[in-house]
Parts: sequence; C-alpha cells; structure tokens
Amino acid sequence: MKRILHCLIIIALALTAVSCKKKQQADMIITNAKIWTGNDLQPLAESMAVSGDTIVAVGTNRDILKLRGSNTVVTDMDGKFVAPGFIDSHVHFLQGGLNLTSVQLRDASTPEEFVSRIGEFARTLKPGTWILGGDWDGKGWEKLPERGWIDSVTPDNPVFVSRLDGHMGLANSLAMKMAGVDRKVKEITGGTIVRDGSGNLTGVFKDNAMDLIFGKIPPASTEETESALIAAMEYFASGGVTSVQAVDASAYADAIERVRGRGKQITRIYVMTPIHAWSTQHDKISLEGNGDSWVKTGGVKGFVDGSLGSHTAAFTEPYSDLKTDSGFFVNTEEDLYRWLYEADNAGLQAAIHAIGDRAINFLLDTYERIGNENGARDRRFRIEHAQHIAPGDIERFAKLKVIACMQPYHAIDDGRWAEEYIGPERIKTTYAFRSLIDAGAIVAFGSDWPVAPATPIEGIYAAVTRRTLDDKIPDGWVPEEKITVEEALKAYTINAAYASFDEDIKGTLEPGKLADFVVLDRDITAIDPVEIWDMKVQQTWVGGKKVFDRTEEQ
Repeated sequence: MKRILHCLIIIALALTAVSCKKKQQADMIITNAKIWTGNDLQPLAESMAVSGDTIVAVGTNRDILKLRGSNTVVTDMDGKFVAPGFIDSHVHFLQGGLNLTSVQLRDASTPEEFVSRIGEFARTLKPGTWILGGDWDGKGWEKLPERGWIDSVTPDNPVFVSRLDGHMGLANSLAMKMAGVDRKVKEITGGTIVRDGSGNLTGVFKDNAMDLIFGKIPPASTEETESALIAAMEYFASGGVTSVQAVDASAYADAIERVRGRGKQITRIYVMTPIHAWSTQHDKISLEGNGDSWVKTGGVKGFVDGSLGSHTAAFTEPYSDLKTDSGFFVNTEEDLYRWLYEADNAGLQAAIHAIGDRAINFLLDTYERIGNENGARDRRFRIEHAQHIAPGDIERFAKLKVIACMQPYHAIDDGRWAEEYIGPERIKTTYAFRSLIDAGAIVAFGSDWPVAPATPIEGIYAAVTRRTLDDKIPDGWVPEEKITVEEALKAYTINAAYASFDEDIKGTLEPGKLADFVVLDRDITAIDPVEIWDMKVQQTWVGGKKVFDRTEEQ
C-alpha cells in the first residue's frame, strides 16, 4: 500500500511539474497595459500572455507574469491602451492597393486642380499606360467633370478615374476610342451614360455603364498585383486593422496565396465572390474547404442599387434636388432573388449592397422570403452600407437577424450634402447606428476602402461625434444616432468577427483566441470624443507578431 501511495505521489509530482512547465511556455507577455478585451465577462485587464499565435491568459500583471519562462519575451506597455485588432467588414482590397500608387484626386478642391494633378501624373508615365483610380469627389463644382477637361493633358494615356464612391467614372477621349464607345452607344440597363444637351458623351459613366470602359482596361501584371496587395496590408496595419472582409477578393485569390507563400501576408482576409458566380465559390469550398484563419472563403457579394453621391441609390420617393429621378436597381429583382436563393441554398453567406430605402426594403423582403423557403439556419444575411433606412424597416434588421455592415466615415462625409439630395425628413434615419443597436440589430463597421480611408480611429470618431468633415456641425449631424465609444469598438471587433462567422477565434482578447491586437497612444474610452480624431495607432500585432510599430516608421 505504501509503495502504491509512493508511486501515486511521484506521478502527482510529475504531473505538477509538467503542468508548471506548460504554464511557463508563454512566448510573449505584455504587461502594464490598459487592455480593453471586448469580453463582457472580463472587460478590462493589465496583462496578456501569448503562446504561438494564440492568447493563453488575460489578467493582472501578478497573475500573468507567473506564466513567464526563461524564453518568454516580456513587453512593458507603459500604460498604453490595448484593444482587439480592428476588423474592417467591407473593403475593395486590391483596388485600394493599386490606387495607392495612382493619381490622388480625393482632395482636389477645384476643376483646375483636378486637371492639373492628372496632367502632372501623366507626365510620369510611358505612352499607353492607363491612369486609373483617383477617387475624385467633385462636391461644390458647378457640374460633373468632362473628358474635354483632361484630353489636352493626357493625349497619350487612356484615363478612367473613378469618383470616390466607385459608382461613377470619367474617361478621356482616348480611353473611349480604345473601348469603341461613341455617341452611337446604346444605353445600359442598371447604368447611365451621361450626355450633354446635344447628345454627345461627356465621358462620365455610372454603375453598369462603367463596364463599357472597364472591359478594355488590361489587367494588372502579377508583379503589380502582388505589390499592391502588400502595400494594402501595410496600409491597414498602420491603422490597426488585422482582418479585412474583401468583397472582391475572389478575383485575386491566387495572388493572395502567392503573397502568403512569400511570407508577406500580415492581414487576415475573408474572401467574397460576385453573387452571380456563386457556384464557383461553392465548388471551391466543396473541394478545398473554407480555408483557415489567414484566408477564408464563404461569402458572396452583390448589388441592389448604386450610391447617393451618384444619384443612383434607389429610393421610394424622388431625390429632393432632382425630382425626376429616384435612382435605380443595378440588377433586376428576378436575378437578385434567383442568385440569392441559389447561393443561400448552397450554404453561402450573402452580403448585398443596398443604400437607398427602396433597395433596403426590397432586400429585407427578399431575405425574409428566402429564409422561409430554404428553412431555418444560422445564415447571417448582411446588408452592406444600409445607409438610408425607412423608419419602419429598422426593427426588421433584428427580427430577421440581418447584419448591418456600415461605414461610419461615410456619415461625416455625406453629412455635408446629403440633406440637399434627400431632404430633412429622410436624413433622420440616415446612418442610423443608434436606432439599429437599440432595436437589437448587429452593427458591424468597415471602411469601404478606397471609397473612404481605412482608419478605424476616424470611423470611431465619426460614429461617436457625427461631426462632418467641414466641422460646420459641432454637435453632430443627426446627433440622435450617435453611439458610445464602446459600442463603436465592438462594431469594429467582435461584431465584425461575427459578420464572417469568426467570433470564436477573434474579435475579443481572451484565452483561446488569436493574438491579434492594437496598441493606441491614449485611452480611447476616457478622452473627449472630439480628440479621438488625433489619436495614433502605436503598434499592430497579428498572431502574436508585431507587424507595425510607429516608432520604427519615424
């Protein structure tokens, strides 16, 4: 008996030693931080331990330092604010990366400056090289730009520069010639070819009409694509973003894998494919699975309407400034229903663009119909943008469990002019963050980059203050729809993770989840919300590895 007891003691001591050894295997510990975990059961902490790419413990300095081993790297955060890595729920990843190296037109305040920048950029290029991107605005100009403005400064380079919303672009005469487009061109369903009073083409193409030019633009080279993806990842890392949901990524999924193979991937990517090609996504998943924590597939992206700024968002009533126009659907109701039904029946997640109240209402109706027809399951239907909701549709988001994937920066941008477009009554439920949350809906935030900057700090500022970019409304535009800093943080973290079925592995800082986190220069929950705009991301960590450090960038 004594011998047996002796053996049991030895075994117990051995197990204890093994247990202690395991506890000492933390590869990294951060201490002396204010950690906002996003976990309601443990909202704040001082220290966090990481093993490999995973969080193993979160708690006090005293408790977590017990996990320190001889090889553990301990980093003193000196009181800095730490939060889960930001997740951008809506980006055009490759397009944005390519735009980083193109002409910059977003802040061109006059037509003269617009023309000058294009001309200067053209002089740096070889003849025949396309000028793309741009992200011009044009607000405050007397009229839309025209090809005649830029023809003389781009005689040897085809041009197709997009408005910042991505729903309208300007082509020069050379680009139109190369595309075989002249005044005889027929109108395009779901798009607009802008003409002058004499019927001549101005060079502006909206929504589906843009395909007339896009179809003739040569694809980026392999080198250009990979360089753009790496540049995009570095840009997102500088803003504290650790994961993105890329609504166009299926077109360059192979390039993402090549970048990953080179050891250059530092941003986790959720890949979506165009909804009309849903079967391609389904077949790929059937053969290869959904992927892993770095590259995951499963979503399909489609469009109901266009954008407010281009007068192509679909409303029930006409635009206030254009009484003959109420916008339009860029796809037919029949096609949208059929694609959605088939994609949902195949188990794919639907993420559909809808901006105007008529578009949103149609999509909610369609989601409800498909849910009834295909049966109950955890499908997590998404409405991308959900900008201008009819009051009666707000509670339907929660009732139907539809996620509102919204971009708060748009609110402080559009807020400068939206009332002119849709009047004082409809703006009351525009970017209705507060109303949706109060109704019990899940709101996930993103940027729509490159339409807006991919900077969650500015997005949080927008959601919390609603102060327009011109600073003319200090108390905020539609202030009733302001939300708290904590609610905005959740929209960029756990809610965004939920929007891609990833809430079990990211979105909060707790044991078992990926060690994706961001370090800010101040406590975003404690300062005057107006000061949030000036905050800086100090560090960004993905899978326990530092991918951005502001001090190293300086």
